[in-house]
Amino acid sequence: MSLIDKIDKNRLPAHIAIIMDGNGRWAKARGLERGEGHREGVNAIKRVVEAASKASIQYLTLYAFSTENWSRPTEEVKGLMDLMVYAISRETADLKRNGVRIRTIGDMNRLPGYARTALEECIRETAEGTGVTLVLALSYSSKWELTTAAGRIAADVVKGVLPEGDIDEETFAGYLTTRGIPDPDLLIRTGGEQRISNFLLWQCAYAEFYFTDTFWPDFGEDALYEAIIGYQGRERRFGKTSEQIESAQ
Repeated sequence: MSLIDKIDKNRLPAHIAIIMDGNGRWAKARGLERGEGHREGVNAIKRVVEAASKASIQYLTLYAFSTENWSRPTEEVKGLMDLMVYAISRETADLKRNGVRIRTIGDMNRLPGYARTALEECIRETAEGTGVTLVLALSYSSKWELTTAAGRIAADVVKGVLPEGDIDEETFAGYLTTRGIPDPDLLIRTGGEQRISNFLLWQCAYAEFYFTDTFWPDFGEDALYEAIIGYQGRERRFGKTSEQIESAQ
């Protein structure tokens, strides 16, 4: 029996978020430049998006570039931007054909103009997709997102657009870059590290975490399905007791 056949289709995570870690270490272990790891990482993205589509996952968010990554060497940052534009140009037709819809979260204003243009074109081209929604977290960090949201809320309160007494969790979530996207059910991190690195801190309040030693370039269909099966073996209580969960079923 294949791994996908072991997945309970009635208990799928609606939203999977992934911290794609290990490109550089994958390359170093093979005596290659870091850029080679990033290029192989793009191939892993293609495999995982296809696997998520086959498993009928609704949302897949990939942590592609953090605000902290801007502090990396200039040559590496430019290489990542160029690789992103190349990958988007290469894959847009397939994404559209497979019903994949692209969205982005993060401070897009910090991206180079040519990269932003390529992204915007891909978003337009895939806007009618009805399959998996692929969310690319670019120039993103949760602290940036939360402080930006707080600032916008404060400005709207001052302008009288938002009554101060109306601020609750739902209101706050509406000011985040992820508004309209369900919170992740499952957060996967590759590469052996066990932290979430400033990623979706608000949204992952009740996500199940899955850490794997596999470097991102080696992550693929079976690895994704193993993570989903692991997720399905857990009891999600959301603050309730096991007895309450059982009685509600």
